[in-house]
Amino acid sequence: MKLKKKLRPRIKARIRKNKQIINKNLTNFFDWVKGAELVELKKCNTKEDPVRPELDNVFRRSYGRKIYGVKYKGEIYAVMCFAYTNEIPKNVEELDKFSHDAFLQSAQRDQNVGQIAIAYTVWSKKKGGGKLIVKEVFKKIKKSNHLNRLITLSPLTEMATKFHTKNGAKLIRINETTQNFEYKVL
Repeated sequence: MKLKKKLRPRIKARIRKNKQIINKNLTNFFDWVKGAELVELKKCNTKEDPVRPELDNVFRRSYGRKIYGVKYKGEIYAVMCFAYTNEIPKNVEELDKFSHDAFLQSAQRDQNVGQIAIAYTVWSKKKGGGKLIVKEVFKKIKKSNHLNRLITLSPLTEMATKFHTKNGAKLIRINETTQNFEYKVL
């Protein structure tokens, strides 16, 4: 009985200490999210791209296409590549064609390329990075004066489906080799 009374305060103290350690570690784990910023990149390491590693940096930056990253303390934690189009592509070949057409059409107007932002690849190097980059890009598109839709050109995988639906997108079309999700902008 005496031993039990001695152990009880020790156990409670250990539980309290462990809770503090866990809470501190969780806070530190996501601290980087608060200080991260969205930046446009001139290039990315295409070998890290789990979705479309075959697309080089020239493709990713041609005809108004862009590469964005979430940067924290000089390091890139997540990457998302976009093409601006006026139509929704079913595959990478259509993405290339539609973004090329939108780019050429923009030369005759006010240099705003396309009305639809097509996210064709996204990856994260750190937990929470994928969700954060979607959120930051979404804010950027909402602020633009010419983009009215954010659509994905995602692979036909369960992981892509879960990622986009969990982040608020709706499936709008399943194609032969891809699927399109839409994030509501308006």
